[in-house]
Amino acid sequence: MTTPAGGTPALFPGRQFISTILDLLETKTAMSGIIARRYLQRAAMAGVIIGLMYIVYYSVIAAFTSIGLAPLGRIAGAAVFGWALVFIYYSRSELLTSNMMIVTVGAYYRRTGWLRALRLLGLCYVGNALGGVFVAVLVRFSTLTEGLPSDEMLASVEHKLMYVTEGATGWTDLFIRAVLCNLCINLAMLLVYNGFIKDDLTKSLVMIVSVFVFAFLGLEHSVANTALFAIVGLADGIHVGYAAANLGIVLVGNYVGGGLLIGLYYAYANDETRKRRDHIEE
Repeated sequence: MTTPAGGTPALFPGRQFISTILDLLETKTAMSGIIARRYLQRAAMAGVIIGLMYIVYYSVIAAFTSIGLAPLGRIAGAAVFGWALVFIYYSRSELLTSNMMIVTVGAYYRRTGWLRALRLLGLCYVGNALGGVFVAVLVRFSTLTEGLPSDEMLASVEHKLMYVTEGATGWTDLFIRAVLCNLCINLAMLLVYNGFIKDDLTKSLVMIVSVFVFAFLGLEHSVANTALFAIVGLADGIHVGYAAANLGIVLVGNYVGGGLLIGLYYAYANDETRKRRDHIEE
């Protein structure tokens, strides 16, 4: 697939980015329709990776906290968690937040309808959630998070649910954190897909840094929260209503950050057909 050539120069990341995204969408749409089970498996693996790496993240923080170096623990934990996106990308797993950008670009160029796009995102989230729950079940019958890691995870869940109980101020804070989170994730995927970066090392570093930013700043990721809530919920219990409210707000914020601020923005900016039409009208 290629987009129309000519006209004014494309705004970064350019036509190759759009072409790559639309090709990816075609594959994902076909897989989620004809072989949905395979697509769910790929999405579940992303959930497993997120769940496992989130446990490592809190375990690293706990280890540094135990020796009085909590600030360094946050830095080290965020750096380790950054590898989650690398593992997902190179294992060809399906992550909801990056797919938000992909389906929005496809909908803009009419390569998919919104109902099909929502179906793809719905299947992806179900798969991601199943992967997170699978990790939570394994952790429930192990000693992986006993002690300080469990305390860190419990404190994090309490903080995340506090956004919901604080009312409009907390909801706004949570929403903004979710927007910025997926803005970071999809900025990384933009750099990976635009064709300018050729080597795997640089691609990996881009993805690691983007996740480091969201983890270190305490931004909100819907799939990561789902895995965390499942792990803590099975072990210690959780307020299901508040958790669901948190995920609802974060899902919307993630879509705004990745789907609209990256996907829709660059789809519109690189629409050569629109540019030629505007030029003719002028």
